[in-house]
Amino acid sequence: LGQPIYSTRAHVFQIDPNTKKNWLPTSKHAVTVSYFYDSTRNVYRIISLDGTKAIINSTISPNMTFTKTSQKFGQWADSRANTVYGLGFSTEHHLAKFAEKFAEYKEAARLAKEKSQEKMDMATSPSQESPGGELSSPLTPVTPPMENINGTDDICDTTPNSDTRPEPSQNALAFAHRYISHGDVLMKHLCKTYITCCG
Repeated sequence: LGQPIYSTRAHVFQIDPNTKKNWLPTSKHAVTVSYFYDSTRNVYRIISLDGTKAIINSTISPNMTFTKTSQKFGQWADSRANTVYGLGFSTEHHLAKFAEKFAEYKEAARLAKEKSQEKMDMATSPSQESPGGELSSPLTPVTPPMENINGTDDICDTTPNSDTRPEPSQNALAFAHRYISHGDVLMKHLCKTYITCCG
């Protein structure tokens, strides 16, 4: 993670997972609590080590809130870690400074999230538009008029499964019967075309 961007010292606590009321100390004495910027993931973290053990590893998200519950004590809930962290400071000034940094990096996290969301939207928007364009073309009704061979305005509607087409099978049969009975080869051809198209 590199160098911390802000460090302080505090006693670290976690909420009792059973009672959700009592604080359990996770450090026997004051330890260093630091803010880090993780450039690979573009996130801010609060990390504290007691020896080699990480007693805090909390990623700051835009919906987190650091609350001062007394003059020297503050806390925040981390839903990812499913816990609430508490920090006991030696002075009010240290608490105020930590709270100030928390608000600053929380805002930075919000902006970073918005930027990454915009990048994702820009990356996905062209691919979302192209299927829309492709999908719209088969749905557009194509209705080329046939030759006005029987003196009426019969048209050949190629729209697939169109509900607006009035009884296509009956029309096609009547149309076919009318011309096949005359034995006209040209008309048979036109009828076949019509049935293939619309029947």
